[in-house]
Formats: sequence, structure tokens, C-alpha cells
Amino acid sequence: MPDSSPREKASPLVIMSERRVGIIGGFLSAIGPLAMSLYTPAMPDIVAAFGTTESAVKLTLTAYFGGFCFAQLICGPLSDGYGRKPITILFMSVYLAASVLALLAPTIEIMVLARLLQGVGAAVGVTMSRAIVRDLFTSDQSARVMNLIGIVLSVGPAIGPTLGGLTLEFFGWHAIFMVMILQGIVVITIMLLFVQETGHPDPSRIRPKTLIRSYFSLLKTPHFLLASLVLTGATGALYTSATIMPFILMSRVGLSPSQFGMGMLLQTAFYISGGIIYRLMMHRLSVFQMSCIGLLCTCSASILLAVMLRIYEPSYLRVMLPMGLYVMGIAFLTPQMTTVAMAPFPQIAGSASALMGFFQMGGGLVGGILSASMGDPVIAMATLLPLMGLLSLISYIMWNRFKLPLSQTIEHPITPKISEPR
Repeated sequence: MPDSSPREKASPLVIMSERRVGIIGGFLSAIGPLAMSLYTPAMPDIVAAFGTTESAVKLTLTAYFGGFCFAQLICGPLSDGYGRKPITILFMSVYLAASVLALLAPTIEIMVLARLLQGVGAAVGVTMSRAIVRDLFTSDQSARVMNLIGIVLSVGPAIGPTLGGLTLEFFGWHAIFMVMILQGIVVITIMLLFVQETGHPDPSRIRPKTLIRSYFSLLKTPHFLLASLVLTGATGALYTSATIMPFILMSRVGLSPSQFGMGMLLQTAFYISGGIIYRLMMHRLSVFQMSCIGLLCTCSASILLAVMLRIYEPSYLRVMLPMGLYVMGIAFLTPQMTTVAMAPFPQIAGSASALMGFFQMGGGLVGGILSASMGDPVIAMATLLPLMGLLSLISYIMWNRFKLPLSQTIEHPITPKISEPR
């Protein structure tokens, strides 16, 4: 197998260092959440603009989740076969075209289609960032880079609601899609100029039988499956909350779009704080201890949401403080569980990243559908997020029982020998 040192993979002009990969990976990972958080403040206005219902506008978000969720199963393996860089540019071109379609959408049906295609294009970001990290780094290096990606990623959701709210208030909802168009252009430019190919493309890996075998090998490995479910519960809750909070904080609590956007900064501050604390403690505590801190945060937040939103009327702090604690837990869980889940699969890192992302976004998709069917957003938040926190906890307890030894995940990877180039 070729050496996977970042310096040997990169040309003299483009050195894929930990810092470069962390920053670019964070920017790629932020594409999906930013496209979602920019849009959510506009949802109540879009209801009025198209003369439609809340349920119809929520469907645009569900379509986005669906496209994002299932497209990862395609773009990940394609990157194993044809390379990380060209596939990222291809899918970001789809995102760019879909943003133009959303800007010009004459009906809510066209908007739903545009958001579906946006999700398809945006799916490449988080999938490629994890795959690139696995191409270049393992163990502590990987955890450090994933932590840096998480810190950079947090800027996207921080800027998204604020930028979306201010753009909506001063320029109207159409301008939000102009921002997304600019985002697509910037990402494609970064990939062309600042990213070196990190994978070992092999088209044989995307043959149907080989691809099915790759996914089956992942699904039958409890180490991978249970680690993915830990993050499904944690990040699925975050994505689900994004579909609910605009209707709670703007429609029920009474915040304006700009107030909603500024108010989301509290959640981001908790995430960034969690990421910084993680970085300071990662050499002092074990994987088990760091994960327990994350689970303590998410479970405590789940209990607070389940109890407080049923006893009291919703307010900004009653929603945002538990959510802040929840995302702090995610900041601890994501680097650890991503690193340990993908470590045994270096030759199918794109497929492993895709399947992990499918589970996570699938949690958001299911949560969004269930929240829309429940009607009352407050009851939905008080029910669905605690259930997802419980899923994360149970999955971690089971993963800790079935996890692979560190020596096996790094020194003796269990990747099936199905993708060796001929």
C-alpha cells in the first residue's frame, strides 16, 4: 500500500498539513449546515411569499435532508473510485446550479426540488472532509484534525442564522440564495487552487458488487455501526432542532429574524468552548473519559428539554441553554467516535465516511419528518431530542462492549481486500 504521509502525497506547492486539512475540512463540512442555517430564518417568510402552509415549507427542509442523506452513499464511493478532488468539484457544481434554481423558483414545488438538489450537492462536503482526514492521518493526529474541523465547522452554524436573519431583514429571502451561490463559487475555487488529491483512485471500487460488499463489511462490523449510531443520536438531534427552533423562537417566543440569528450565537459559543476544552484535555484523558464527558452533556441536556419544555412556556433561555449543553457534548463526541469508527477502513474511507454521514443526516431526516407530523414544535423538541440522546447513550454502551483494540484498528486494519487496484 502506498505511504499515506501527508507530505509525500502532496506536491511541493500544496502541503496538506494538519492545519490546512483542518481548516479546509472544516469549511467543507460547514457547507451543509450553513446552507440549512442560512435558510431556516426565512421559512416563516417563505410561507407568506408562496401563499402556502408551514407543512409545505417544512417539506423543503425535509427534501434537503433527504438529498443530503442519500447522496452521501453515492459521492463517498465515487471519491474512492475517481478521487476526492474531482468528485467534490462535481457535486459542488450541482449545489451551485440548485442555488440558482432556488433563487428563481416561481412555486413552492420548484423550491422543494431546488432544496433537494442543494442537499445532493452539499452532501459532498462532510463526506470528503472525513475521507481526506482518514487518507492522511490516524490516531491522535486524526483526532486533532477532526477537533480543528469541528471548531472551524462551528463558525458556519454561527454565521448562518445571523447572516440569514440580517440578510432576510434588509434584503429579503431571495438574497439568502445569492449568499449560497457565492458560497458554491468559493468552495469550487478552494478545491481547484488549494487542495491536493489525497486518495488513491481505483474505479474497480465502485463496481456494484464491490460497492455492496464494502457497505456490507461496514454494517456487519459492530465497532463501526455502533460508533456511527452514537453520532446519529447526537448530531441527528442537532439537525432536528434546526427544523424546529425557528418556529419556537420566532413564532412562539416572538424573536425577529435578526434576533433569532444573533441568538443562535449562544449555541455556537457552547460548541466552540467544548471544542477548545476537548483540545486541551485530549492528551490527559482517555477515549472513554472524553466520550463520557460528551454523553454527560447530551444526556443532561435531554433531561432538561424533556422536563422544562413540558412544565414551562418556552423562552429563549429555556430552549438555548439546554441546546448549548447538548452541542458541547457533540464537540466531545464527534472527533473521538469519527476517528475510531473509520480507523479500520483506510482503503474504503470514502464509503465509510459516506455511510457514517448517511446515518447522521438520516437521524435529522427522520427527526424532521416526525416533528412535522407532531404539529406542536415545543412538544416535538421535548420528545424527539431526548429520544435521540437516549439512542446515543445506549449505542455508546454497546460500542464500548464490542469495540476493536486500538492495535487492530490502526496497525492491522480490517478493511476487506476488495478494492486493491489490478
